[in-house]
Amino acid sequence: MKFLLTSAGIKNQSIHDALVDMLGKPIAESTALCITTAVYAIRGGAGHAWQFFSGQATTPMCELGWKSMGVLELTALPSIDEELWVPMVKETDVLLVNGGDPLYLCYWMRQSGLADLLPSLNLVYVGLSAGSMVMAPNIGNFFVEWTPPNGGDETLRLVDFAIFPHLDHEMLPRNTMADAERWAAGMQGPAYAIDDQTAIKVIDGAVEVVSEGHWKLFSP
Repeated sequence: MKFLLTSAGIKNQSIHDALVDMLGKPIAESTALCITTAVYAIRGGAGHAWQFFSGQATTPMCELGWKSMGVLELTALPSIDEELWVPMVKETDVLLVNGGDPLYLCYWMRQSGLADLLPSLNLVYVGLSAGSMVMAPNIGNFFVEWTPPNGGDETLRLVDFAIFPHLDHEMLPRNTMADAERWAAGMQGPAYAIDDQTAIKVIDGAVEVVSEGHWKLFSP
């Protein structure tokens, strides 16, 4: 599996080019499934979900000109047979995973069975904010809002670093570099703070930062 972990979607040409390179073919020839489960755990989630699907958000993902698109709603999957959705996931080229609450997303990735399936998939996983953070070992107490049944801040551990998204965002006064430094001081492994013009590309464990903005790697 290949990961393109973004703060705010495909925001610039460099991130767009990285995505096309990872797909190995044009976006117009690629199939996508959208996951927006995480957004339902934040205020106004239903509206945010519609904006994401309809291409009206400021975080470009669904509106890039895909050959085909579908919606994979994780909360529905435990109640239906795997044969109705697993083959579809295996055949798609890319998963587009919206932001929202990372622990809520993690919970439903596990409950749905998608978390167990992900490591075996031959596709590109594109995360946006919480959709990126969920791949880390944990998110840090700074980002805990929705609380999973067993508590904690652990996530899927499919990459070996944590992510602080939306660095220095004008609408998020708590996302300054100083805030990121305090967050990183409490993390056990490497951690990246990335702004909305930055993404992290991971292929076979090799990490590359793709950026037209600013970012910082905090080493433990």
